[in-house]
Amino acid sequence: MKDYYELLGVGQNASSEEIKKAFRERAKQLHPDIRGEKGAEEMRKLLAAYKVLCDRNRRFDYDRAYVRFAGKYQFDYRKFLKEKNDPESHAKLIFFELLHMEEDEALSIWLDQGGLNFHLDYYLDREDWMDCCFLLAEELDKRNRCYEAFVLLLGLVREERRKPYFKHFMEDVENFLKELVRNRLRPAVDPESYLECMEALLDLGFSPRDEARWMRSIAETLVLLGELGNAEKVLRQALKKDPALPNIIRLRRKLSV
Repeated sequence: MKDYYELLGVGQNASSEEIKKAFRERAKQLHPDIRGEKGAEEMRKLLAAYKVLCDRNRRFDYDRAYVRFAGKYQFDYRKFLKEKNDPESHAKLIFFELLHMEEDEALSIWLDQGGLNFHLDYYLDREDWMDCCFLLAEELDKRNRCYEAFVLLLGLVREERRKPYFKHFMEDVENFLKELVRNRLRPAVDPESYLECMEALLDLGFSPRDEARWMRSIAETLVLLGELGNAEKVLRQALKKDPALPNIIRLRRKLSV
């Protein structure tokens, strides 16, 4: 299991400039155009390492918890958190396990603590909470727990709109959310829950083009539920947002739009 210094290929005493240089060089090697999907996943891990090691306070906490000394850990932070056995320690342990690529253990703890009902934001700093939620969403999606991944990503986008943190990385977060909605969410939930998800998505302020496609999905779901009048209204609204909305021939016939 590699630690963050190994991922970046730098020593534990590396300066901020050395860390930045190592990140840039490694990022070029991991570009998706070169390494494909595997490269994208490795890039996310590399970015997580960079964000911790380039922040003085977070690097100090990481070193205290993880860096080896004379072949042994200086301090077994994992054991310390497990022994405390309180909600705050559970939250910190989930984040710790995710950062150290123990994803199954992190998910197990999160689910044991209530999953979506376990409010990580109560116990983690805002930045740690946002990073933790993104990493959790990735792992949940890999395990076909699409609804839970969607809820976490929805909360991240809403919080980012309120006060930016991810900034340039936010495009990746939003693309992850849109790709999940486009390809995996609908068969993972019942129609009523799907409608709730789509309506929540529309409140976030995406582009008219994106919103029109989500409204098309809402209209299709309303047709399945027999709510043709509401489906017609939604489809007309979608066409106002994007008159060139694709894949609606059958839907227009059903609704006489």
